[in-house]
Amino acid sequence: MRYEKGAIPNLAGVGPGRGPVVVWNATRRCNLRCIHCYADANTPGGEELTPAEGLALIDDLAGFQVPVLLLSGGEPLLRPDFFDLVGYAGQKGLRVTISTNGTLIDREVAGRLKQAGVGYVGISLDGLAEQNDFFRGHKGAFTAALAGIRHCRDAGQKMGLRLTLSRHNFQQLPDIMKLVEEEHIPRVCFYHLVYAGRGSSLQEDDLSGAETRTALDQIMDWVEDMERRGVGREVLTVDNHADAVYLYLRLKQRNPERAALIWPLLLANGGNRSGIAIGQVDWSGTVHPDQFSAAHPLGNVRERPFSAIWSDSSQPLLHMLRHRREYLKGRCAGCRWLDICNGNFRARAETAGHPPEVGPDFWQADPACYLTDGEIGPRDTDREQRGN
Repeated sequence: MRYEKGAIPNLAGVGPGRGPVVVWNATRRCNLRCIHCYADANTPGGEELTPAEGLALIDDLAGFQVPVLLLSGGEPLLRPDFFDLVGYAGQKGLRVTISTNGTLIDREVAGRLKQAGVGYVGISLDGLAEQNDFFRGHKGAFTAALAGIRHCRDAGQKMGLRLTLSRHNFQQLPDIMKLVEEEHIPRVCFYHLVYAGRGSSLQEDDLSGAETRTALDQIMDWVEDMERRGVGREVLTVDNHADAVYLYLRLKQRNPERAALIWPLLLANGGNRSGIAIGQVDWSGTVHPDQFSAAHPLGNVRERPFSAIWSDSSQPLLHMLRHRREYLKGRCAGCRWLDICNGNFRARAETAGHPPEVGPDFWQADPACYLTDGEIGPRDTDREQRGN
Protein backbone atom coordinates (compact mmCIF):
# COMPACT_ATOMS: atom_id res chain seq x y z
CA MET A 1 0.00 0.00 0.00
CA ARG A 2 1.60 3.22 -1.13
CA TYR A 3 1.05 6.90 -1.65
CA GLU A 4 3.15 9.51 -3.36
CA LYS A 5 6.06 10.95 -1.48
CA GLY A 6 5.12 14.19 0.18
CA ALA A 7 1.41 13.44 0.37
CA ILE A 8 0.04 14.98 3.54
CA PRO A 9 -2.62 13.05 5.47
CA ASN A 10 -5.67 14.88 6.76
CA LEU A 11 -4.24 15.69 10.16
CA ALA A 12 -6.09 18.91 10.71
CA GLY A 13 -9.72 17.97 10.34
CA VAL A 14 -10.29 21.71 10.41
CA GLY A 15 -10.05 24.44 7.81
CA PRO A 16 -9.68 28.21 7.66
CA GLY A 17 -12.17 29.82 10.02
CA ARG A 18 -13.18 26.45 11.44
CA GLY A 19 -12.21 25.29 14.91
CA PRO A 20 -11.37 21.96 16.55
CA VAL A 21 -13.37 19.74 18.85
CA VAL A 22 -13.25 21.63 22.16
CA VAL A 23 -13.18 20.00 25.58
CA TRP A 24 -14.38 22.53 28.14
CA ASN A 25 -13.63 21.44 31.67
CA ALA A 26 -16.34 23.74 32.93
CA THR A 27 -15.75 23.07 36.63
CA ARG A 28 -13.15 21.55 38.90
CA ARG A 29 -15.79 20.55 41.42
CA CYS A 30 -16.53 16.85 41.73
CA ASN A 31 -18.43 14.53 44.07
CA LEU A 32 -15.82 11.76 43.60
CA ARG A 33 -12.05 11.62 43.85
CA CYS A 34 -10.81 9.35 41.09
CA ILE A 35 -7.22 8.22 41.44
CA HIS A 36 -6.50 8.79 37.73
CA CYS A 37 -8.21 12.19 37.30
CA TYR A 38 -6.19 14.27 34.83
CA ALA A 39 -7.86 17.46 36.12
CA ASP A 40 -7.04 16.73 39.78
CA ALA A 41 -10.70 17.56 40.38
CA ASN A 42 -12.27 18.12 43.80
CA THR A 43 -9.19 20.20 44.59
CA PRO A 44 -9.49 23.90 45.44
CA GLY A 45 -7.97 26.28 42.96
CA GLY A 46 -8.82 27.87 39.64
CA GLU A 47 -11.65 30.38 39.45
CA GLU A 48 -14.39 29.14 37.15
CA LEU A 49 -15.61 31.16 34.22
CA THR A 50 -18.73 33.04 35.24
CA PRO A 51 -22.07 32.26 33.56
CA ALA A 52 -21.65 35.35 31.37
CA GLU A 53 -18.10 34.35 30.44
CA GLY A 54 -19.33 30.83 29.66
CA LEU A 55 -21.97 32.19 27.28
CA ALA A 56 -19.34 34.39 25.61
CA LEU A 57 -17.11 31.34 25.13
CA ILE A 58 -20.00 29.48 23.50
CA ASP A 59 -20.67 32.45 21.20
CA ASP A 60 -17.05 32.39 20.07
CA LEU A 61 -16.97 28.62 19.57
CA ALA A 62 -20.18 28.72 17.55
CA GLY A 63 -18.76 31.49 15.36
CA PHE A 64 -15.57 29.44 14.97
CA GLN A 65 -17.69 26.50 13.75
CA VAL A 66 -16.29 23.95 16.18
CA PRO A 67 -17.83 20.54 15.35
CA VAL A 68 -18.36 19.40 18.95
CA LEU A 69 -18.31 20.97 22.40
CA LEU A 70 -17.55 18.38 25.08
CA LEU A 71 -18.48 19.52 28.58
CA SER A 72 -16.38 17.83 31.24
CA GLY A 73 -15.00 18.60 34.66
CA GLY A 74 -14.66 17.70 37.45
CA GLU A 75 -18.27 16.71 37.29
CA PRO A 76 -20.02 19.06 34.84
CA LEU A 77 -23.46 18.45 36.37
CA LEU A 78 -22.25 20.20 39.53
CA ARG A 79 -22.01 23.50 37.69
CA PRO A 80 -25.20 25.41 38.65
CA ASP A 81 -25.73 26.86 35.17
CA PHE A 82 -25.02 23.58 33.38
CA PHE A 83 -28.41 23.28 31.67
CA ASP A 84 -28.39 26.98 30.77
CA LEU A 85 -25.06 26.50 29.01
CA VAL A 86 -26.23 23.36 27.22
CA GLY A 87 -29.43 25.01 26.07
CA TYR A 88 -27.62 28.11 24.83
CA ALA A 89 -25.03 26.04 22.96
CA GLY A 90 -27.82 24.12 21.25
CA GLN A 91 -29.49 27.38 20.19
CA LYS A 92 -26.18 28.42 18.66
CA GLY A 93 -26.03 25.22 16.61
CA LEU A 94 -23.29 23.47 18.58
CA ARG A 95 -23.37 19.72 19.08
CA VAL A 96 -22.96 19.22 22.81
CA THR A 97 -21.69 16.05 24.47
CA ILE A 98 -20.81 15.51 28.12
CA SER A 99 -18.37 13.40 30.09
CA THR A 100 -19.70 12.51 33.53
CA ASN A 101 -19.24 10.01 36.32
CA GLY A 102 -22.97 9.33 36.01
CA THR A 103 -23.68 9.19 39.73
CA LEU A 104 -25.87 12.33 39.65
CA ILE A 105 -28.06 11.22 36.76
CA ASP A 106 -31.44 10.29 38.17
CA ARG A 107 -34.62 9.91 36.12
CA GLU A 108 -35.28 13.66 36.12
CA VAL A 109 -31.74 14.61 35.08
CA ALA A 110 -31.76 12.03 32.28
CA GLY A 111 -34.98 13.52 30.98
CA ARG A 112 -33.56 17.04 31.12
CA LEU A 113 -30.45 15.95 29.21
CA LYS A 114 -32.63 14.48 26.50
CA GLN A 115 -34.86 17.54 26.40
CA ALA A 116 -31.84 19.87 26.24
CA GLY A 117 -30.63 18.12 23.11
CA VAL A 118 -27.39 16.66 24.48
CA GLY A 119 -25.94 14.61 21.65
CA TYR A 120 -24.15 12.04 23.76
CA VAL A 121 -23.49 11.25 27.42
CA GLY A 122 -20.27 9.38 28.22
CA ILE A 123 -20.50 7.73 31.65
CA SER A 124 -17.32 6.50 33.31
CA LEU A 125 -16.91 3.10 34.92
CA ASP A 126 -13.49 1.69 35.66
CA GLY A 127 -14.35 -1.84 36.64
CA LEU A 128 -17.16 -3.66 38.37
CA ALA A 129 -18.48 -2.96 41.87
CA GLU A 130 -15.63 -2.67 44.39
CA GLN A 131 -13.00 -2.26 41.69
CA ASN A 132 -14.75 0.78 40.24
CA ASP A 133 -15.37 2.23 43.70
CA PHE A 134 -11.66 1.89 44.52
CA PHE A 135 -10.76 3.75 41.32
CA ARG A 136 -13.44 6.38 41.94
CA GLY A 137 -12.63 6.91 45.61
CA HIS A 138 -16.25 6.51 46.71
CA LYS A 139 -18.20 3.49 47.93
CA GLY A 140 -21.40 3.06 45.95
CA ALA A 141 -20.12 4.88 42.85
CA PHE A 142 -20.60 1.81 40.66
CA THR A 143 -24.23 1.31 41.65
CA ALA A 144 -25.01 5.00 41.17
CA ALA A 145 -23.26 5.19 37.78
CA LEU A 146 -25.03 2.06 36.53
CA ALA A 147 -28.33 3.62 37.59
CA GLY A 148 -27.36 6.72 35.58
CA ILE A 149 -26.73 4.56 32.52
CA ARG A 150 -30.14 2.93 32.91
CA HIS A 151 -31.91 6.27 33.39
CA CYS A 152 -30.34 7.62 30.19
CA ARG A 153 -31.31 4.47 28.32
CA ASP A 154 -34.89 4.66 29.56
CA ALA A 155 -35.12 8.35 28.62
CA GLY A 156 -33.91 7.65 25.09
CA GLN A 157 -30.76 9.67 25.73
CA LYS A 158 -27.82 8.43 23.65
CA MET A 159 -25.09 7.33 26.03
CA GLY A 160 -22.11 5.05 26.37
CA LEU A 161 -19.62 3.64 28.82
CA ARG A 162 -16.08 4.95 29.28
CA LEU A 163 -13.41 2.80 30.92
CA THR A 164 -9.73 3.57 31.53
CA LEU A 165 -7.64 0.42 31.20
CA SER A 166 -5.20 -0.36 34.00
CA ARG A 167 -3.84 -3.29 35.93
CA HIS A 168 -6.67 -2.74 38.40
CA ASN A 169 -9.38 -3.70 35.91
CA PHE A 170 -7.54 -5.57 33.14
CA GLN A 171 -8.77 -8.97 34.32
CA GLN A 172 -12.38 -7.77 34.37
CA LEU A 173 -12.60 -7.12 30.64
CA PRO A 174 -14.82 -10.18 29.93
CA ASP A 175 -17.23 -9.09 32.66
CA ILE A 176 -17.26 -5.51 31.34
CA MET A 177 -18.11 -6.82 27.89
CA LYS A 178 -20.90 -8.91 29.35
CA LEU A 179 -22.25 -5.84 31.17
CA VAL A 180 -22.26 -3.81 27.95
CA GLU A 181 -24.35 -6.45 26.20
CA GLU A 182 -26.72 -7.21 29.09
CA GLU A 183 -27.42 -3.53 29.80
CA HIS A 184 -27.89 -2.73 26.10
CA ILE A 185 -25.19 -0.06 26.23
CA PRO A 186 -24.77 1.00 22.58
CA ARG A 187 -21.25 2.39 22.81
CA VAL A 188 -18.13 1.68 24.86
CA CYS A 189 -14.81 3.53 24.81
CA PHE A 190 -11.75 1.81 26.25
CA TYR A 191 -9.29 4.55 27.22
CA HIS A 192 -5.58 4.07 27.71
CA LEU A 193 -4.18 5.68 30.85
CA VAL A 194 -2.59 9.11 30.37
CA TYR A 195 -0.15 10.21 33.07
CA ALA A 196 -1.61 13.60 33.97
CA GLY A 197 -3.06 15.21 37.08
CA ARG A 198 -3.53 12.60 39.80
CA GLY A 199 -2.79 10.01 37.12
CA SER A 200 0.80 11.26 36.96
CA SER A 201 1.72 8.86 39.75
CA LEU A 202 0.02 5.83 38.16
CA GLN A 203 2.61 4.92 35.56
CA GLU A 204 3.34 1.69 37.43
CA ASP A 205 -0.36 0.83 37.29
CA ASP A 206 -0.47 1.09 33.51
CA LEU A 207 -0.63 -2.06 31.42
CA SER A 208 2.63 -3.44 30.09
CA GLY A 209 3.05 -3.68 26.34
CA ALA A 210 2.20 -7.38 26.41
CA GLU A 211 -0.89 -6.75 28.56
CA THR A 212 -2.02 -3.99 26.23
CA ARG A 213 -1.78 -6.28 23.23
CA THR A 214 -3.71 -8.97 25.11
CA ALA A 215 -6.42 -6.46 26.03
CA LEU A 216 -6.73 -5.25 22.45
CA ASP A 217 -6.95 -8.81 21.16
CA GLN A 218 -9.76 -9.49 23.63
CA ILE A 219 -11.61 -6.35 22.55
CA MET A 220 -11.18 -7.03 18.84
CA ASP A 221 -12.19 -10.69 19.23
CA TRP A 222 -15.30 -9.51 21.07
CA VAL A 223 -16.19 -7.06 18.32
CA GLU A 224 -15.79 -9.75 15.67
CA ASP A 225 -17.91 -12.15 17.73
CA MET A 226 -20.68 -9.55 18.15
CA GLU A 227 -20.64 -8.93 14.42
CA ARG A 228 -21.11 -12.64 13.76
CA ARG A 229 -24.00 -12.71 16.24
CA GLY A 230 -25.60 -9.59 14.82
CA VAL A 231 -25.14 -7.65 18.06
CA GLY A 232 -24.78 -3.97 17.26
CA ARG A 233 -22.31 -2.09 19.46
CA GLU A 234 -19.92 0.77 18.77
CA VAL A 235 -16.52 -0.01 20.31
CA LEU A 236 -13.59 2.40 20.41
CA THR A 237 -10.12 2.43 21.91
CA VAL A 238 -8.90 5.89 22.83
CA ASP A 239 -5.70 7.75 23.81
CA ASN A 240 -3.11 5.40 22.35
CA HIS A 241 -2.68 5.87 18.63
CA ALA A 242 -0.48 2.81 18.31
CA ASP A 243 -3.86 1.02 18.33
CA ALA A 244 -4.40 2.10 14.72
CA VAL A 245 -1.18 0.38 13.71
CA TYR A 246 -1.96 -2.73 15.74
CA LEU A 247 -5.42 -2.99 14.19
CA TYR A 248 -4.02 -2.56 10.70
CA LEU A 249 -1.28 -5.17 11.17
CA ARG A 250 -3.75 -7.62 12.68
CA LEU A 251 -6.14 -7.19 9.75
CA LYS A 252 -3.33 -7.33 7.21
CA GLN A 253 -2.41 -10.75 8.54
CA ARG A 254 -5.97 -12.08 8.81
CA ASN A 255 -7.86 -10.23 6.09
CA PRO A 256 -5.61 -8.27 3.68
CA GLU A 257 -8.53 -7.03 1.59
CA ARG A 258 -10.22 -5.49 4.60
CA ALA A 259 -6.91 -4.02 5.77
CA ALA A 260 -6.64 -2.26 2.41
CA LEU A 261 -10.13 -0.82 2.91
CA ILE A 262 -9.44 0.62 6.36
CA TRP A 263 -6.05 2.13 5.48
CA PRO A 264 -7.49 5.32 3.90
CA LEU A 265 -9.72 5.77 6.96
CA LEU A 266 -6.76 5.49 9.33
CA LEU A 267 -4.77 7.85 7.13
CA ALA A 268 -7.59 10.41 7.08
CA ASN A 269 -7.92 10.24 10.87
CA GLY A 270 -4.24 11.07 11.20
CA GLY A 271 -3.58 9.84 14.73
CA ASN A 272 -2.99 12.24 17.61
CA ARG A 273 -4.40 15.68 16.84
CA SER A 274 -3.64 17.61 20.02
CA GLY A 275 -3.26 21.24 19.06
CA ILE A 276 -4.65 20.47 15.62
CA ALA A 277 -8.23 19.20 15.71
CA ILE A 278 -8.77 19.00 19.46
CA GLY A 279 -8.21 21.67 22.10
CA GLN A 280 -9.16 22.30 25.70
CA VAL A 281 -10.42 25.18 27.82
CA ASP A 282 -10.11 24.65 31.56
CA TRP A 283 -12.38 25.95 34.32
CA SER A 284 -10.46 29.23 34.56
CA GLY A 285 -10.52 29.86 30.80
CA THR A 286 -6.95 28.77 30.05
CA VAL A 287 -6.53 27.11 26.67
CA HIS A 288 -4.34 24.02 26.21
CA PRO A 289 -3.50 21.75 23.25
CA ASP A 290 -5.54 18.99 24.92
CA GLN A 291 -6.98 18.19 28.34
CA PHE A 292 -3.79 16.42 29.47
CA SER A 293 -1.33 19.24 28.80
CA ALA A 294 -2.00 21.52 31.76
CA ALA A 295 1.67 22.53 31.88
CA HIS A 296 1.39 24.16 28.46
CA PRO A 297 -1.02 27.13 28.44
CA LEU A 298 -1.66 28.82 25.12
CA GLY A 299 -3.64 31.80 26.39
CA ASN A 300 -6.84 32.60 28.27
CA VAL A 301 -10.30 33.30 26.88
CA ARG A 302 -10.74 36.08 29.44
CA GLU A 303 -8.05 37.97 27.58
CA ARG A 304 -8.50 36.79 24.00
CA PRO A 305 -11.16 34.64 22.30
CA PHE A 306 -10.47 30.95 21.84
CA SER A 307 -10.73 31.39 18.08
CA ALA A 308 -7.96 34.01 18.12
CA ILE A 309 -5.70 31.92 20.35
CA TRP A 310 -6.19 28.81 18.20
CA SER A 311 -5.62 30.66 14.93
CA ASP A 312 -2.43 32.39 16.06
CA SER A 313 0.26 30.89 13.83
CA SER A 314 2.96 32.63 15.86
CA GLN A 315 2.17 30.57 18.98
CA PRO A 316 5.32 28.41 19.30
CA LEU A 317 3.80 25.23 20.74
CA LEU A 318 0.87 25.18 18.33
CA HIS A 319 3.30 25.61 15.45
CA MET A 320 5.43 22.74 16.72
CA LEU A 321 2.47 20.42 17.28
CA ARG A 322 1.26 21.12 13.76
CA HIS A 323 4.73 20.35 12.38
CA ARG A 324 5.72 17.79 14.97
CA ARG A 325 7.70 15.50 12.70
CA GLU A 326 10.50 18.05 12.87
CA TYR A 327 10.61 17.76 16.68
CA LEU A 328 9.80 14.15 17.62
CA LYS A 329 12.65 12.19 19.19
CA GLY A 330 13.50 8.61 20.06
CA ARG A 331 11.46 5.76 18.59
CA CYS A 332 8.75 8.17 17.43
CA ALA A 333 11.15 10.06 15.18
CA GLY A 334 12.01 6.98 13.16
CA CYS A 335 8.60 5.31 13.14
CA ARG A 336 7.16 4.39 9.75
CA TRP A 337 3.60 4.76 11.03
CA LEU A 338 3.60 8.48 11.78
CA ASP A 339 0.93 9.04 9.15
CA ILE A 340 -1.64 7.16 11.23
CA CYS A 341 -0.25 7.73 14.73
CA ASN A 342 1.40 11.18 14.56
CA GLY A 343 3.63 10.59 17.54
CA ASN A 344 0.98 9.52 20.05
CA PHE A 345 0.67 11.49 23.35
CA ARG A 346 3.16 14.21 24.20
CA ALA A 347 1.79 14.56 27.75
CA ARG A 348 2.60 10.93 28.50
CA ALA A 349 6.10 11.29 27.08
CA GLU A 350 6.75 14.37 29.21
CA THR A 351 5.39 12.95 32.47
CA ALA A 352 7.19 9.63 32.11
CA GLY A 353 10.56 11.33 32.42
CA HIS A 354 13.82 10.22 30.90
CA PRO A 355 17.40 9.73 32.09
CA PRO A 356 18.40 12.34 34.73
CA GLU A 357 20.81 13.99 32.34
CA VAL A 358 17.91 14.53 29.91
CA GLY A 359 14.95 15.18 32.22
CA PRO A 360 11.33 15.60 31.14
CA ASP A 361 11.01 16.01 27.40
CA PHE A 362 7.74 16.85 25.65
CA TRP A 363 9.09 15.49 22.35
CA GLN A 364 10.49 12.16 23.44
CA ALA A 365 8.83 8.86 22.52
CA ASP A 366 5.53 7.97 24.16
CA PRO A 367 6.40 5.22 26.68
CA ALA A 368 2.97 3.62 26.22
CA CYS A 369 3.75 2.64 22.63
CA TYR A 370 3.71 -1.16 22.69
CA LEU A 371 4.84 -1.74 19.11
CA THR A 372 8.10 -3.63 18.71
CA ASP A 373 11.18 -2.07 17.12
CA GLY A 374 10.64 -4.36 14.17
CA GLU A 375 7.07 -3.16 13.76
CA ILE A 376 7.84 0.55 13.85
CA GLY A 377 10.79 0.85 11.54
CA PRO A 378 12.83 1.74 9.82
CA ARG A 379 11.05 4.43 7.84
CA ASP A 380 11.44 4.33 4.07
CA THR A 381 12.37 7.94 3.41
CA ASP A 382 13.17 7.51 -0.28
CA ARG A 383 9.87 5.96 -1.21
CA GLU A 384 7.03 6.83 1.13
CA GLN A 385 5.44 3.47 1.68
CA ARG A 386 3.16 2.18 4.38
CA GLY A 387 1.94 -1.27 5.15
CA ASN A 388 4.64 -3.19 3.24
